[in-house]
Amino acid sequence: MGRDVSQGAFSREDRVRYRQKVRRCLDVFALMLDDFGFDADRPMTGLEIELNLIDSTAEPAMRNEKILADIADPLFQTELGQFNLELNAPPRLIEGVGFADYERDLCGSLARADERAARSDAKILLVGILPTLTERHLVADNLSTNERYRVLNDQIVGARGEDIELDIRGVERLRTHTDSIAPEAACTSLQFHLQVAPDSFADYWNASQAIAAAQVAIGANSPYLYGRQLWAETRIALFEQATDTRPDELKAQGVRPRVWFGERWITSIFDLFEENVRYFPPLLPICEDEDPVEVLHAGGVPQLGELRLHNGTVYRWNRPVYDIMDGRPHLRVENRVLPAGPTVVDMLANAAFYFGLTRALAEADRPIWSQLTFSSAEENFHAAARRGMEAVLHWPRLGDVPVTELVLDVLLPKAAVGLDRFGVAPAERDRLLGVIEQRCRTGRNGAAWQAETVWAAERHRGMDRDAALHHMVQRYAEHQRTNEPVHTWPVD
Repeated sequence: MGRDVSQGAFSREDRVRYRQKVRRCLDVFALMLDDFGFDADRPMTGLEIELNLIDSTAEPAMRNEKILADIADPLFQTELGQFNLELNAPPRLIEGVGFADYERDLCGSLARADERAARSDAKILLVGILPTLTERHLVADNLSTNERYRVLNDQIVGARGEDIELDIRGVERLRTHTDSIAPEAACTSLQFHLQVAPDSFADYWNASQAIAAAQVAIGANSPYLYGRQLWAETRIALFEQATDTRPDELKAQGVRPRVWFGERWITSIFDLFEENVRYFPPLLPICEDEDPVEVLHAGGVPQLGELRLHNGTVYRWNRPVYDIMDGRPHLRVENRVLPAGPTVVDMLANAAFYFGLTRALAEADRPIWSQLTFSSAEENFHAAARRGMEAVLHWPRLGDVPVTELVLDVLLPKAAVGLDRFGVAPAERDRLLGVIEQRCRTGRNGAAWQAETVWAAERHRGMDRDAALHHMVQRYAEHQRTNEPVHTWPVD
């Protein structure tokens, strides 16, 4: 939900009018899918990276408003917490040396932002959950000052009607309560966008769901929260719980959560938008002036503002997106399963793996989703978030298999085929997929490096957990700036 919102109190009439408008938008969207010209000639890709700000002691730096003003770059935006920023890379093709172009531009943007952040005694950290965050940091007073975050907080907490419980059991256990959505700000993600044609959207979304577990396992980078070692990718559990609008009674009744893996393979993008409208009450019932029916009949391109806003408050791990660029509508899969970091090259390796593997599976003669049950895909996803590189996943014809073996023997070759179909230069393909290969061979991703470094600080340096986490974050920040992949980082 990237739009600004100023209205905080919504009447019954607002909600009724919004619900009617959303359904009108959904009807128009169905008509557009039947006979409208969507832009899909040369599929563009996009990246969004959520960032943490830390001070010289590795504590979160609550200064995003000042730093954002100093950066003065429209590619950077505010995010939920005052210690967060978001970087939106300009969309591009990945054919040829597109990934190298991404890398050059991202490194340049981050370096410039880091230089501006230094004026406020801060620096940028790319990590799934900042390990030095504590409960005193994640409170409502530390939400960004943009009014939309306060409104969203009030609506989610109001819908639940009670404090939000966090209960995450991993290597250690965390159990606590919060009276705001501020803990969600700890979840800093890397999001991929892939433009697809309407008639192939379902194949790409289904493929994205099927491989989400493998993505999370090899890309995990969020093992610590509030000083405890939890899941390899704790961000998954935290995001699911921190935005849950359901009290226990509604959970028991089977009401769907707003952070949602889904419950079935789809046959059309319409399935997802229709589920969103059918299952989820509006959080932000704000109506636009546009009548989408009139716009469509006049030969224009409807904005479908209410449908898009509603879609932005349902947090699918693979989200459908309807958008308009240069007057032409298009559809995208927004892949939201991965954490930020550890380095730009690590993130682009994750991107190459995702884009290539998704295309190969989406265009396969026998779809993977015809062989893998949806429930198995979801179980795989949470197993991967818990165990990371040590996860065991279920895969057709292989049964239960270690994720590193699955990636090395099955998924990486398919990802290479998919990148070839995109026209990616062979040297770029091999360089980036080689990073994924070496993570699997060394057993080291961001989560593993963090845990190993904290363990070494506790055992060999005699540090307590808090000191070990601060030491690790300082070392992480130093290694991140080399842009060397995390599997090469020394543990010290």
